[in-house]
Amino acid sequence: MIVMGIETSCDETSVSLVENGRKVLANEVLSQIDIHQLYGGVVPEIASREHVKGITLVFDQAITKAGISYRDIDLIAVTAGPGLIGSLLIGVNAAKVISLNYHIPMLGIQHIAGHIYANQLENEMEFPLLALVVSGGHTELILMHGHFEFQKLGETQDDAVGEAYDKIARILGLPYPGGPRIDALAQTGMDTYHFPRPMLDSPDDNFSFSGLKSHVINAYHNHMQRGQTIHVPDFCRSFQDAVTDVLVSKTLKAAQIHQVKQIIVAGGVAANKGLREKMRSTITDIPVYFPHIRYCTDNAAMIASAGYFKYQKTKQADDYMLNGASRLDLIEKGDPTWQ
Repeated sequence: MIVMGIETSCDETSVSLVENGRKVLANEVLSQIDIHQLYGGVVPEIASREHVKGITLVFDQAITKAGISYRDIDLIAVTAGPGLIGSLLIGVNAAKVISLNYHIPMLGIQHIAGHIYANQLENEMEFPLLALVVSGGHTELILMHGHFEFQKLGETQDDAVGEAYDKIARILGLPYPGGPRIDALAQTGMDTYHFPRPMLDSPDDNFSFSGLKSHVINAYHNHMQRGQTIHVPDFCRSFQDAVTDVLVSKTLKAAQIHQVKQIIVAGGVAANKGLREKMRSTITDIPVYFPHIRYCTDNAAMIASAGYFKYQKTKQADDYMLNGASRLDLIEKGDPTWQ
């Protein structure tokens, strides 16, 4: 079964062809990072326009690379949300056009489900499993008892971890995107600033990074006002160690309580080298898997994989009333695990 994946939730235009949820025939990604770097972050209107300009080219590249025709495609899976509404609508409407023209069933996919299924591209999921979702907009612990069976154990109560990274990078004068810059600098630094570990000992599975972000920003300004030099690599390492200590500790605790067979990490922050090293060195009794770096950030291969497994489970496609949604829950109303 060949699934075409379409991903346009933010600032990457991506189209992929994936066979049976695992074999990637093509995964084309057109990034807008160079454009949005000029503004220090993603500008929604510009992102939408760039999707319009590039999406036809990306379709052509994916089909050519896969060596197939549109009539070989069995299912179209498209990101329906959450994300920037203008960007989402470009992908959803493109999916409708192809679906109508070639009579291919179409399925809307929740973006975080896609990130979770990025792991399935290279490592077979074993249930029950625990997914740590870490990105610019999400920080969640998701328990899965089977394909497309999600139970949210905890989430951030304020800032997502990726958002905190970007804001700390901004005060340090690091270019956008800030997360990878902090991670790279942290590799050469030491935890000399000893920032707090928020909610490390809380009894629940929730996270909070707003207080840590404010503490780090205040520490920076206090040093500047006193004329003290900030050692940037140490500052980055101290912040990263505080974040990863919390993520790893809470993930391990939840994994042990629920006796999972494996832990998977999903989302853009899954590419973070410090998080990867700490997860693997700390958690030794449960297998820990990360997607390949190319599948950590937004891409259509993860959407195609998620689409395959959702379709296998539900045997249902969406009609042409499918629309983009800036807010869309991973667990849908009506699902017995919905909260």
